[in-house]
Amino acid sequence: MKLKETLNLGKTKFPMRGNLPNREGQWQEDWRENKLYEKRLELNEGKPQFILHDGPPFANGNIHMGHALNKISKDFVVRYKSMTGYSTPFIPGWDTHGLPIEQQLAKKGVNRKEISLSEYRDMCRDFAMNEVNKQREDFKRLGVAADWDNPYITLQPEYEAEEVKVFGQMYENGYIYKGKKPVYWSPSSESTLAEAEIEYKDVKSPSMYVAFDILDGKGVLDEDAKLIIWTTTPWTIPSNLAIAVNPHFDYAVVEADGNKYVIAQDLLETVSETLGFEDVKVLKTIKGQDLEYVKAKHPLYDRESLVILGDHVTLDSGTGLVHTAPGHGADDFIAGMKYNLPVLSPIDESGHYTDEAPGFEGVFYDDGNKMVTDKLKENGSLLKLSFFTHSYPHDWRTKKPVIFRATTQWFASIEPFRKAILAEIDKVNFLPEWGKTRLYNMIRDRGDWVISRQRAWGVPLPIFYAENGDAIITKETIAHVADLFSKEGSNIWYKKTAKELLPEGFTYEGSPNGGFTKENDIMDVWFDSGSSHTAVLQARPEVSYPADLYLEGSDQYRGWFNSSIITSVAVHGQAPYKSLLSQGFVLDGQGRKMSKSLGNVIEPNKVIKQMGAEIIRLWVSSVDSSADVAVSMEILQQVSEVYRKIRNTMRYMLSNTTDFNPKENRVAFEDMPGADQYIEVRLNQVVKAVEEAYENYDFNDVYKLVFEFITNDLSAFYLDFAKDVVYIESADSKARRTMQTVMYDVLVKLTKLITPILTHTAEEVWSFLKEPEEYVQLAEMPEVETFENEAELLEKWQAFMKFRHNVLKSLEEARNQKVIGKSLESKVTIHPNSELKSLLGSLNSDVRVLLITSELVVSDEQAPENADHYEDMAVVVEHADGEVCPRCRKVCTDTGVDEKLPELCARCAKIVEADFPEAVAEGFED
Repeated sequence: MKLKETLNLGKTKFPMRGNLPNREGQWQEDWRENKLYEKRLELNEGKPQFILHDGPPFANGNIHMGHALNKISKDFVVRYKSMTGYSTPFIPGWDTHGLPIEQQLAKKGVNRKEISLSEYRDMCRDFAMNEVNKQREDFKRLGVAADWDNPYITLQPEYEAEEVKVFGQMYENGYIYKGKKPVYWSPSSESTLAEAEIEYKDVKSPSMYVAFDILDGKGVLDEDAKLIIWTTTPWTIPSNLAIAVNPHFDYAVVEADGNKYVIAQDLLETVSETLGFEDVKVLKTIKGQDLEYVKAKHPLYDRESLVILGDHVTLDSGTGLVHTAPGHGADDFIAGMKYNLPVLSPIDESGHYTDEAPGFEGVFYDDGNKMVTDKLKENGSLLKLSFFTHSYPHDWRTKKPVIFRATTQWFASIEPFRKAILAEIDKVNFLPEWGKTRLYNMIRDRGDWVISRQRAWGVPLPIFYAENGDAIITKETIAHVADLFSKEGSNIWYKKTAKELLPEGFTYEGSPNGGFTKENDIMDVWFDSGSSHTAVLQARPEVSYPADLYLEGSDQYRGWFNSSIITSVAVHGQAPYKSLLSQGFVLDGQGRKMSKSLGNVIEPNKVIKQMGAEIIRLWVSSVDSSADVAVSMEILQQVSEVYRKIRNTMRYMLSNTTDFNPKENRVAFEDMPGADQYIEVRLNQVVKAVEEAYENYDFNDVYKLVFEFITNDLSAFYLDFAKDVVYIESADSKARRTMQTVMYDVLVKLTKLITPILTHTAEEVWSFLKEPEEYVQLAEMPEVETFENEAELLEKWQAFMKFRHNVLKSLEEARNQKVIGKSLESKVTIHPNSELKSLLGSLNSDVRVLLITSELVVSDEQAPENADHYEDMAVVVEHADGEVCPRCRKVCTDTGVDEKLPELCARCAKIVEADFPEAVAEGFED
């Protein structure tokens, strides 16, 4: 037998390397085969529910890091809540209607106008489901636990049926109407857009000052005066019907360069400078309200432009007189309504002028900018043209500019229940808090919601029309259409005639001949996803309404958060969520948006193949996702190093508890030395803090708390001196069993705490523990314990850690001066003050062992001059006297005391004689 074999060197089959890319899939398959998701729900059956309602990602392409951040964060919440005793069914969802899928089919060469609408929609459905399946596998590979076999998908017949009911109920409540007004219109998509579908980009636009001649000054203005307007959209001049002034402003009639002009008094100096007026004389000033009903001549056509009043007119820019085209602007429309102006919008769905704009028929509106400007220049109406760069709305899918265009659409009126929505927002818990202000202001300021879309792929608006043009939306028709959709899907709308879709025997007084037609528009996709509170939370028995939490990116304040609370309050009178948590966007390591053109895209699937999903999960926990977060391969490599530290620390503790049986070998807390008690109390502090962080969804705090405990309390302290006990002492000694008790407690509790984050690794660690649950996912989170004199113990040991820090500094200095090599070669003499001496005597631990020195002396004598002086002590480090014991590696003066084992120190000789008498008798091999 070799002397080395008398040591209790740690042994474990827990591998040092995780081999995550290969092994994670095996664990996941095992979880599926053993139905862990279902078993966890069974364990908590009948307990209180916690419902995190999944916002549906759009089914288009493999997942990106933003998807990973979102879904993994949700997994943290669901797993944690599940392990704290809540029933947490998690139903993943997908948004599957809308323009992007139509665009993808177009890229594949599909022309929707060459095939039947029903056939085209079948193709859209097939494409969407293929994308759903692709993303489902991606999410599963991240280790996300969910009811993957029963997701909610917005194209499902049962979902579409519930959405139709939501629409019907909103109509019945008086919130749905048909009207003509300017809306965001995307010529590139040939459809209306909601505010949530708009993004802003910088563009170069014309800046133009135009003079309108007076036709009828109403006794206020001379007939030879001119009104000056300013616009950045020359293409809307053919649609001009009025000029708006603010009734409260003063307007100056000036003589400049031989002409009379009307300009807001406060802007006169700026406008004169811009237009290069050299000789300006103010003839008189007039209140804006006195200009009402003055008539000007349209600069292009033989028609009038009426002067109207509007509080929307400001002095921020321009001339204080606003070109008004009711068909192309929200403020223009509202102001025009007061004066019964027609809603002229001579632009078709593709963005080209119609014959209502003579001279420009068939011209694309953007090309109309130059043509209109040229004509104004020809007739002398153009006073100045320049260009400037500003932020302009674009279609977030096609990335092309949008316009305001008046069309007949279906709207959801917000005003009748706006106060109710705002009241519900006040009841919601927002994380971060600023989210409340953001959503509140959006709802407070938003106009009516355009819910109709002129596309093919979506849920049809369930509206019929009578022969006299009446829209037919009744309880009977809604219920019948919903029933048809639930059985056959919404494609039946395009396979059958209006008559066939109506209830059998349906009659309507506006159709004396029994003729009916049906609406061709589809519903806005935000109405689709915004109806999920009814189609999922209320329709599915395993979940409940309202949800405890919605968790999505911060862009959803204008998207899903917004549409969900509108429809929920409209139909059910309450918010669909109790708490709302938003996250920032994922950027590259330099803070830039990820794009293929920049070559900075990080694909989760590639990271998984290289590092494993566990590294992505740990990265998600490491970032403060309340703001934008950065990711790069370098950042993930750093996270990988943190993972390695966690794994190796767990492995070290596993290797030193292999022979520990928690039922037989456990040492009670009150029987432990002080250092061991301290780690037990610190562990308990970490348990409490980590669980509070989980409760507050502060995953970054979980990450920091666990890593700091592993790094500072364990690796740098407890496990550092543990070798002198767990390796050297007798296998069954109290000292060793005490440290094993602490290590085992740390293993069990830390493994549970990291399970929501490092699920795969936690299960791997758990398989080496002696706990009753087969899987850690079926265990409960550790309970926070209370210890007697806990505060006093912590205070004492925190003071010791300060003392230890100073001693380690002196040891490091002695090492630098070649006095010692390893700390075990040292003799440390402490010259403490009375308070520190009392502390060291009260620790109930061998301080020499804690400092990993061979000899420790606490002296009352005067410290020598060469001592290191600190606030409460002086320290002298010397090389220890004696010889190195080959078994414990300490420098000892008592080696050879035992004649049978002359090379060992007295401590080691005693242990070996007691534990290995036969080997001692036979002698050890060299």
